Amino acid sequence: MRTFSTIIASSTPIGRYLISRLSLRRSHAISVKPQASTPPMAAADASNEESLRRTLAEKQSAVDAQGNAVRALKAAKASKSEIDAAIESLNRLKLEKSSVERELQSVVSGSGGGASVNREAFRQTVFNTLERRLFFIPSFKIYRGVAGLYDYGPPGCAVKSNVLAFWRQHFVLEEDMLEVDCPCVTPEAVLKASGHVEKFTDLMVKDEKMGTCYRADHLLKDFGNEKLEKDLSLSAEKAAELRHLLAVLDDLSAEELGAKIKEYGITAPDTKNPLSDPYPFNLMFQTSIGPSGLIPGYMRPETAQGIFVNFKDLYYYNGNKLPFAAAQIGQAFRNEHFVDPQDKSHAKFSEVANLEFLMFPREEQMSGKSAKRIPLGEAVSKGTSIGKRYARTDELGVPFAITVDSTSSVTIRERDSKDQIRVSLDEAASVIKAVTDGQTKWEDVWSSYPHHSSESADD
Repeated sequence: MRTFSTIIASSTPIGRYLISRLSLRRSHAISVKPQASTPPMAAADASNEESLRRTLAEKQSAVDAQGNAVRALKAAKASKSEIDAAIESLNRLKLEKSSVERELQSVVSGSGGGASVNREAFRQTVFNTLERRLFFIPSFKIYRGVAGLYDYGPPGCAVKSNVLAFWRQHFVLEEDMLEVDCPCVTPEAVLKASGHVEKFTDLMVKDEKMGTCYRADHLLKDFGNEKLEKDLSLSAEKAAELRHLLAVLDDLSAEELGAKIKEYGITAPDTKNPLSDPYPFNLMFQTSIGPSGLIPGYMRPETAQGIFVNFKDLYYYNGNKLPFAAAQIGQAFRNEHFVDPQDKSHAKFSEVANLEFLMFPREEQMSGKSAKRIPLGEAVSKGTSIGKRYARTDELGVPFAITVDSTSSVTIRERDSKDQIRVSLDEAASVIKAVTDGQTKWEDVWSSYPHHSSESADD
């Protein structure tokens, strides 16, 4: 984020104004908690939430039973002292229930309810500022525009130019990558072979009366998150079921998504009308190549496709030697490293092999478990995918990321420097508060605790 801030500030005076505005909001940034799984920092909260839901269910049962006892005493015309004692017990149980409800609401809100609202407000503020200062403009605005299409304004073009130069210097030049520049239109045969024609789809549902379309998985995710955050009467078993659903949402078939939508009674958000069964919607823009219109093609769905189809020529250009890396700049950046499957060695891998990263093995994803820290060397040998939470939080401007190391300590990572410190669990909140309130500087905190820089890991 510091690099990107420098890029903007060096591009235009307006960029410096924007950074000053964003800096004012830094202390209000909220840490991201991806909904697809329970992050390590939330593991204790999830366990506590389950315990509180069970306790709340027990208190509700006790209140109901005592309420029935009071009604029975009144029906039996019991003495006033007996009825008063029963009512006093009922009121005491209600107070205990209310106390558990407040504690549960606090845990649920801390697990993402308020964060979602604040994160969206922050995103909208940044969006409005960028648009107002002409970093980007909705395309074809005088003709009412088209959702999702934008033009770069003058400061946006300057930022883009600096980003391109920085990216090319960092990846292509310093890493000696082979750069290619391929056309945006791809023949259908290429994308059939890659599986994009058949599988590059999202499952959609349609408002059966109005025709409005929605992502099926998004509707289920929103429903699950809202129930977990707002329905305090939800049983621990039902809450666990919803969390598992959110964890495996991306792997559900159209039939399974449709069944869940019907099971939970989910309707169109705007009209509450019934929804159709999920159906696949191909995300690629189709076109035709040539004047005859007989050669079907698509706007390329990913920047890497041109790199893959040119592998043989790039391999020849590199002297028929592996490993090598290729890169391309399109509307997004992409670089690919090619290695010999029998010899996956890399000259610089030893420098990072022992670094631990937050990773999310497929087994944990499928079972709804949390991500865990794994040495990079071990992950490569097992084929584990690296979690991208640091990247996501950096994009949103979240100043500090916290990873639970054990039951007694956590690692705090500062966004701009990417430096990390290890502190005891009891000190974590006070350390973060002291820095965000301006009572101390991160550099002073960093020098006071066990620490290391993660720049080598990011490189």
